[in-house]
Amino acid sequence: MDLSYREYGDKNAPLMVFLHGGGVSSWMWDKQIQYFSNYHCITIDLPEQGASRNTENFSIQLSAEKVNRLIEKMADGKKIIVIGFSLGAQVTIQMLSNNSNLINYAIVNSALVRPNSFIRKMIKPSIKLFFPLVKNKTFSKLQAKTLYIDEEFLETYYDESSQMKSATLIRILEENMSFKIPNGLNNAESNILVTVGEKEKAIMKKSARDIVASNSNCTGIIIPNVGHGISLMNPNFFNQMIENWIQDFSLPQGVVTIK
Repeated sequence: MDLSYREYGDKNAPLMVFLHGGGVSSWMWDKQIQYFSNYHCITIDLPEQGASRNTENFSIQLSAEKVNRLIEKMADGKKIIVIGFSLGAQVTIQMLSNNSNLINYAIVNSALVRPNSFIRKMIKPSIKLFFPLVKNKTFSKLQAKTLYIDEEFLETYYDESSQMKSATLIRILEENMSFKIPNGLNNAESNILVTVGEKEKAIMKKSARDIVASNSNCTGIIIPNVGHGISLMNPNFFNQMIENWIQDFSLPQGVVTIK
């Protein structure tokens, strides 16, 4: 089955594709869709998530293949911009590796590329133990807070979380914890902006450095005073950062450049 997606904005303008993180879906990009109304925006629900929950089993490779095919179908000679967060950022990296010259600009926000075999082994027993909490609204609110999800999206987040099957969650987490930089990323011709929050875990910052080192077209920055989820925590900052970087590769004041 094809992935569920929605189109917004000016269909004659450059194509801007948004890929959500794990445990959420396209609604996380609501503030970006409003801001980039002068672009042809597409939000995509990845396999087994959001409105794509009844598609094939999730994998990063399958997602990358499907999104690349969709872009090829809709590109029509346009500039292509892909923006991915967390799980969606991993999919973006795989897309760049699968097709080196399809995407003109890629924003890779908070992508983990350092596999952890021990944590991966613990995912299945941990999920089986704690999965009932997913349907608990209090727990859901606590989880939403860590992801910077505000009140207007709480019900949507809870509804989607409570409908997710344990097997799906295990698959997503195992894919996330197993992902490493694919061999083809060094050949990607895209302009790539790699971002990570200053308050994210050390492994996330190390991952950002690994990505920057893997391709000479990468620019990497550490965003101060933020954890995992800058697009939700401070959408105005995130939107302006993307816009300025696409227009002339300028970066926000106060960020730390990854060497």
